[in-house]
Amino acid sequence: MSHVQIEELLANIETLVPVYMAIPDDYAKSKGVASVCIISEDGRIYGKIFGTDKLRGRDSFKIAWTKANQAWITGYKTNEYERMVFSDQIDYHTFGISMPDLVGYEGGQPITLPDGTKLAVGFSGFRGISDLEIVQKALEKVK
Repeated sequence: MSHVQIEELLANIETLVPVYMAIPDDYAKSKGVASVCIISEDGRIYGKIFGTDKLRGRDSFKIAWTKANQAWITGYKTNEYERMVFSDQIDYHTFGISMPDLVGYEGGQPITLPDGTKLAVGFSGFRGISDLEIVQKALEKVK
């Protein structure tokens, strides 16, 4: 596992956050705070809270961790997993996450670094589509 590539991914995300903060719909949702949580296959956690409001940051990171954790456990994107559970394509008991604990929000996703390292990433703060997009754009820049 490459800690260097994970740190590079975090740095790339950090450069994109101000770009998304400048989008009115994303800023309105974030109110200046966003978070990312990365969980490696072996359970190591990396993350960052963006913004100065520590209480909002706490809540944002909790959501980012929950998204990343569900993607780490299931191997599926958040929201996609819930759709499969509720359309009876997957039995939620398989993964041990109770139905009241399902995330539902977009923003959690499994990714693979260029060196083959598999990660689960949760991003919280912006609209769901932006939460997913920022991680994908950051991943494209990882060497």
